Amino acid sequence: MSRPGARTAGQLPLALRYPPDQRFDGFVAAPTGALAQIEALATGKAPDWLYLVGAPASGKTHLALSACAAAESAGRRSAYLPLAAAVGRMREALDALHDNPFIALDGLDLIAGRSEDEVALFDFHNRARDAGIAVLYTACVAPDALPLVLPDLRSRLSHCTRIALLPLDDDGRRDVLRLRARRRGLAIDEAAIDWLLRRVDRDLSSLAKLLDQLDRASLAEQRRITVPFLRQVLGGEPGQGSQ
Repeated sequence: MSRPGARTAGQLPLALRYPPDQRFDGFVAAPTGALAQIEALATGKAPDWLYLVGAPASGKTHLALSACAAAESAGRRSAYLPLAAAVGRMREALDALHDNPFIALDGLDLIAGRSEDEVALFDFHNRARDAGIAVLYTACVAPDALPLVLPDLRSRLSHCTRIALLPLDDDGRRDVLRLRARRRGLAIDEAAIDWLLRRVDRDLSSLAKLLDQLDRASLAEQRRITVPFLRQVLGGEPGQGSQ
């Protein structure tokens, strides 16, 4: 619903439209110096283009969105493009981003092997370099392991500074839950954190969605999040819910 005088989504500063959990200070177990390096690129303090590489759920999208929010907070326009949404129309999607000083392209794996999309990305890469645009790439594997059909594109990507991300272990996942709960002002027992980790099979995306649900339920009932409360709200036992 809208109300008179309210801003439309298109008028909101982009830093406010990125999910509030997707910020540098909400990222757990980053490689030494990585957050400062990414922020420097996003805010125009360093010229080196970056290539984030890591397995699924290692935090690539989190950092790409964090970088865009940091750029906007520093007064620089930014654009975030999940490449899964641009498959088959890469040139059109990239052409729409040309006036942003910082651009994050998330998921190179999704367009690897698609010759037209690769050519469009190659052309964009060269134009962006010439225009002084800062670019952050993400992928699940390094450039030499991408199934690219365009050798020149692989060569360009290989010149980016690479940052390798590792998946979180159980302690890291607990830290993420504690941090996100604290940001919401949500009181959660340690036993409840363990219960949630077992229930969603350690999937942080599912954990984040559950935390939103629990936040609403806890606020409505004014209750601390405990294991009995989790069973009441979510039902079943660990491993029986949605994975």
